[in-house]
Amino acid sequence: MPTSLPELDLYSFDYDESAEACEMGDIVAFGTLFLSIFYSLVFAFGLVGNLLVVLALSNSRKPKSITDIYLLNLALSDLLFVATLPFWTHYVVSEQGLHNAMCKLTTAFFFIGFFGGIFFITVISIDRYTAIVLAAHPVTNRTAQHGVTVSLGVWAAAMLVATPQFMFTKRKENECLGDYPEALREIWPVLRNAEANVLGFLLPLLVMSFCYFRIIQTLFSCKNQKRAKAVRLILLVVTVFFLFWTPYHVVIFLETLKFYDFFPSCDTKRGLRLALSVTETVAFSHCCLNPLIYAFAGEKFRRYLVHLLRKSLAVLCGRPAPATFSPSEAQRSQRGSVASSNFTHHTSDGEGSLLL
Repeated sequence: MPTSLPELDLYSFDYDESAEACEMGDIVAFGTLFLSIFYSLVFAFGLVGNLLVVLALSNSRKPKSITDIYLLNLALSDLLFVATLPFWTHYVVSEQGLHNAMCKLTTAFFFIGFFGGIFFITVISIDRYTAIVLAAHPVTNRTAQHGVTVSLGVWAAAMLVATPQFMFTKRKENECLGDYPEALREIWPVLRNAEANVLGFLLPLLVMSFCYFRIIQTLFSCKNQKRAKAVRLILLVVTVFFLFWTPYHVVIFLETLKFYDFFPSCDTKRGLRLALSVTETVAFSHCCLNPLIYAFAGEKFRRYLVHLLRKSLAVLCGRPAPATFSPSEAQRSQRGSVASSNFTHHTSDGEGSLLL
């Protein structure tokens, strides 16, 4: 995320009052070329993949479960995140940068998408905990309507938490950066990084770790293979998220320490700048991965992709298009399957999802 973009990436020197300027031109040049290519690829794959998820959840005749509501909003968060990348690409390669309004809007949408994504993954973990660990005490409000209400609350929280990240952002001398008041100039960048580390990483990690630790305990105690299969995809989504975002948050933490002169060496500063570009590429690519996880681990999503391909071919060949996708059609004879029509909102599995 642009915690350090663009405030760091466009400077060729890192000045220290007690030392010579630390030359960063070669690293900045590398980052400009590499990030512009990478942003374009992530935009293309992330846009297509997440749109397929949205279409899969929107075009089904089957009523949506609460899990589907959260997965849909997770895809929308990724789409909001992805939609900012062409503007950052333009910013990186263009000498004119972004106009003031576009600078602020792009930064705002980026952070709302970022915090929205992590918050929805956290909510999904809590929902799985409620459905599996608390299965003996059915929760009557696990309905689609309840999912919509929670989702609206999550979006509101994401906007609120994202506000400190972009509220001082503006265009200044062709650069999009934080123009802080004099009284906040030293502390506000530190607070921004701390907020991203704590609210965007550490607290969600603690919540998810607790939820999935208790889920694993429950699965081992009841030996219910259906439950294990139902939670596998969501657990994979969470695991991949943290594998891709952890290195970036570690580097952001180290960048925060640099404000307090923890790393006076020029070589160390150069290494941190290079690590920032590399870990940023790894972290940004995460928005492309959830659809791939669904495609490989979600049987229903694979069936939807096949349905969409057949529909497209039928249209191209002038034949009647297949009916609207229904994920339960191929499994109506499997009374005991995870996609059974006996699904209720009080189930302890994730069987009502259109993707799982």
